[in-house]
Amino acid sequence: RGILEEWTAWRTESVKRKLFFSVGKKKEKLHLLKGLKKILLDIDRAIAIIRETREESEVVPNLMIGFGIDQAQAEYIAEIKLRHINQEYILKRVEETDALEKEIARLEGILASRAKIQKLIVKDLQRVMKQYPAPRRSEIVYQNQIEMEEEEEEIARYPVSLFLTRDGYLKKITPASLRMNSEQKYKEEDGLLQRLEADNADELLLLTNRQQAYKLRLHELDDSKASALGEFLPARLSMAEGERPLFALLPGAYDGYLITVFANGKAAKVEMKCFDTKSNRRRLTGAYSDKSPAVAFFHLKADEELALYSTANRALVIHTSVLQPKATRTVQGVQVMVLRGSHRVIRACLGAQAPLRDPARYRSRTIPSIGAILRDEELPDAQLTLESV
Repeated sequence: RGILEEWTAWRTESVKRKLFFSVGKKKEKLHLLKGLKKILLDIDRAIAIIRETREESEVVPNLMIGFGIDQAQAEYIAEIKLRHINQEYILKRVEETDALEKEIARLEGILASRAKIQKLIVKDLQRVMKQYPAPRRSEIVYQNQIEMEEEEEEIARYPVSLFLTRDGYLKKITPASLRMNSEQKYKEEDGLLQRLEADNADELLLLTNRQQAYKLRLHELDDSKASALGEFLPARLSMAEGERPLFALLPGAYDGYLITVFANGKAAKVEMKCFDTKSNRRRLTGAYSDKSPAVAFFHLKADEELALYSTANRALVIHTSVLQPKATRTVQGVQVMVLRGSHRVIRACLGAQAPLRDPARYRSRTIPSIGAILRDEELPDAQLTLESV
């Protein structure tokens, strides 16, 4: 509200200055035309004064004396071309005075009314909306969401292994610590969601079930052990109640693509540079579309094959080159797998990781495709869960 009030005050002042300027210009013109009106009934006298004046510098003073006008009016009359010194031309100019007086009165009435100025501002905004019918690209960012720039500190570089659990715990473990004890400890009913190999100086990007993206610098986390639960990310990153990470990736130079596969059979291919920000923001709203639950995420530097599985016991293998990259994070994507009835996509993985004996049977060069029915030996013997790379 404070931002809107400040903007409204600034815009009101801008409109007032514009109106003041316009009124001033119109009053100047009206003043000159009133001087011209005074010579209307005696054009011959004006011509005689100009003709009989010996020195050019005396023309304006003589006109001022002869018609009782000021210097600005006299100079305006003196500059009129000879061809325009006729009754028709002067009458047309004089007729403008009535219109100018009405327009000046109208503008001064607006200046005196706050409601009328606000109406002008609304009308101007409506014009802009009509001329540029696109969603607003700016976002409101609160101070607690911005990390203040501090002096760069020397960050130690060394390899670490990251363990992200389904409940949102993250462990950063050094190779030496893993060699001493590699058996991971988790809370009851929790388990490993994802493992990544990284560097202590890397940045981690986390996507959550609320379509948010959070950035975390790994050097800010303490080194952990396999026997510890790790850092609880929802608390550390101030996530909303019930919000939890679904996928973690190392964005690096923000090149490549993020591919999201949705339960409704659609897939979106978004350029990673959409997640790059100039400021040190920790949270990005609208990380991916909320039109359908996300089933899997893939951070790819180059196109490769993906395998999708549906509740209809069908599988489909596609090459990600058939997906056109988009520059909007919340794009809904295109239909990849055809689903009938209440069926949905429940799993997706890289083609090389798909347990398919004959991938060619499920491969499609065009989308959308219904895929092929899984053979008995390829049917899952356990519940299929979200896969990520």
